[in-house]
Amino acid sequence: PGAPPLIVYVHGGPTSQSRATYAADMQFFATRGFAVLQVNHRGGTGYGKAYKDLGRGNWGVYEVADAASGASWLAEQGLADPEKFVILGSSSGGFAVLQSLVERPGFYAAGVCRAGVANQFSLIKPGVDKFEARYSEMILGPLPEALAKYRERSPVFHAHRISDPLFLAHGLDDHVVPPENSQQIADALREKGVPHELYLYAGEGHSFRKPETIADYYGKMLAFLERYVIYR
Repeated sequence: PGAPPLIVYVHGGPTSQSRATYAADMQFFATRGFAVLQVNHRGGTGYGKAYKDLGRGNWGVYEVADAASGASWLAEQGLADPEKFVILGSSSGGFAVLQSLVERPGFYAAGVCRAGVANQFSLIKPGVDKFEARYSEMILGPLPEALAKYRERSPVFHAHRISDPLFLAHGLDDHVVPPENSQQIADALREKGVPHELYLYAGEGHSFRKPETIADYYGKMLAFLERYVIYR
């Protein structure tokens, strides 16, 4: 009865976008009674250069603000239950999940973070592909000048502010975002007694590809959401 729970999905990149096409992962939630909002936040592509350039130096700002304002608008229209918002994302979208829980405790009933960036300094490493070699510099700023901003936008340093249940998953062979990012967040939540689950998958990289991994991930995630969001 009433308005449905809402999955607020933040795309990766962050200079990417969600398109109005069939998305199996979004249908997974829609066919199980969730409303789904795919947020094309400021700083993403598809809306012109000026829109994308808003993200320069603002990684972790507009994702958080635009996801929350979109969810609030849907609740105001009676299309989603404001007590059952869930923010979900992977990679940069996972960073948005963590940053949202740090900055807006209590706004979301839970978060789901896969391969999320918790420590911005972990992305500064040798062997990065040509496209992403200066990515952090573009969307956060050059080091050492932007040192304070890198720390401010690293949820691992502010995990003590997270109070909402969090589901974490990471591939142990992830060479883009090291799995220590998720492990350190889980350690901080364990110390504070915040409900959370962490699953580390052997043989998986930045994206999950094995059918058994994908089935396990979605099954455990759904059980987590039923426990902490649907039937709480």
